[in-house]
Amino acid sequence: MKQPDLRDREEEPSTSLTGPSVTPATPKEVRDDEAFSSQLLDRVLLRGPNPRRREFSLLMGVVRDFLKGFRTLHFVGPCVTVFGSARFNEDHQYYRLAREVGAAISKMGFTVLTGGGPGIMEAANRGAKDVNGRSVGLNIKLPFEQSHNPYLDRSVTLDYFFVRKTLLIKYSYGFIIMPGGFGTMDEMFEALTLIQTKKIRNFPIVVMGSEFWGEMRQFIDAMLAGGTISPEDLDLIKWTDSIDEAIAHLQEHAVKQFGLRLARGVPHGSKLLGERDLAAPQR
Repeated sequence: MKQPDLRDREEEPSTSLTGPSVTPATPKEVRDDEAFSSQLLDRVLLRGPNPRRREFSLLMGVVRDFLKGFRTLHFVGPCVTVFGSARFNEDHQYYRLAREVGAAISKMGFTVLTGGGPGIMEAANRGAKDVNGRSVGLNIKLPFEQSHNPYLDRSVTLDYFFVRKTLLIKYSYGFIIMPGGFGTMDEMFEALTLIQTKKIRNFPIVVMGSEFWGEMRQFIDAMLAGGTISPEDLDLIKWTDSIDEAIAHLQEHAVKQFGLRLARGVPHGSKLLGERDLAAPQR
């Protein structure tokens, strides 16, 4: 039997008895989808082939996103990124923990870097500002939920999720994983995969919230038992609820490992190019 060409499209709903009929989209549904997609360039990029001019336009949009990120983050100094849910309010225990974590990271001399939104991200940025530290956020354009928090010295809003995730990893010497949802898990396993495959250096990853992450830890142990990861891969993660332990781990595996020194190796902006340094933290 000849293999069907997947590029073919049926013009009429299927009448096969082996499956349900497919009802064509109405013109209004098509317009509504296009209007919604226009708010999410990721969706346009990832939906399949677009006209060549549209693909080129999307590519240039990715380049613009990266340039905005480079110009924002190039001068902020060594960062530690805090990942976590946008859905916790300031009364939640994990918000309070993230705020303390942000303050502790800042006291080490690092810039606190987050996704720039509410919840855990806001808490970590807020903690940095509590101790007059540096606080930077990379926000993402969404039609719902996400808005930048008010505790940022510098921020940039991006169109593409994958650009944002790349930048959050590019400028960081360590990662703190707080309780969160799919996005937080995606960010955590992206960092783990890059370290495991030697795409980036062995930066420390600290997972906080043992009660919340308990079942995921068991699942990772199951991966080891199933032979899908190696025993040394477990060493990539520090599990703790203690801020002191988290900071000690960063000190050993970020500061000492990479020979970081305060105020060294931080590029300076060019006035000619309209670039600005981020003010040094006040002590």
